[in-house]
Amino acid sequence: MEHFLERLMFASRWLLAPFYIGLVGAIAILLVKFVKEFVALLPQVLTLEGGQVMVGVLTLVDVALVANLLLIIVFAGYENFVSKINTGDSEDRPEWMGHVTFSDLKIKLIGSIVAISGIELLKAFVNIDSHSNQQIAWKIALHMTFVLSGVLFAVMDRLTAGKSGGH
Repeated sequence: MEHFLERLMFASRWLLAPFYIGLVGAIAILLVKFVKEFVALLPQVLTLEGGQVMVGVLTLVDVALVANLLLIIVFAGYENFVSKINTGDSEDRPEWMGHVTFSDLKIKLIGSIVAISGIELLKAFVNIDSHSNQQIAWKIALHMTFVLSGVLFAVMDRLTAGKSGGH
């Protein structure tokens, strides 16, 4: 009975696979969003002011960062919790694949969130006339909360790395 339960629990990791497939679908959705934003920006490049072009480009960067974040989560999460991804001897395999621990994933996640928040804040500063002081203050407070969370995650990671067994 114990052996059966252990095998069942170990096999249950495959229940996570549909989540990762869904995240791959979310990357495809972000690709559609990226193309839509790019196509909308392209004909306006010559008529928009510099700040508006920058906001458009920052929106593209924002979408690309979220897609990168999802890819990191898919690769690292799948390899950490489900199964190793067999890429053979492909030279295209990212060096970090297979080496990102759950702790590393948390740090990369909060780092990406801070970067995305920073881009949103930069877009607000570039387009400051369309934001109230209260909106800007909230964006700054939210960004600083993400930054502080990132620092605390890094400190906790550093403290637990010193304990026996590391991560």
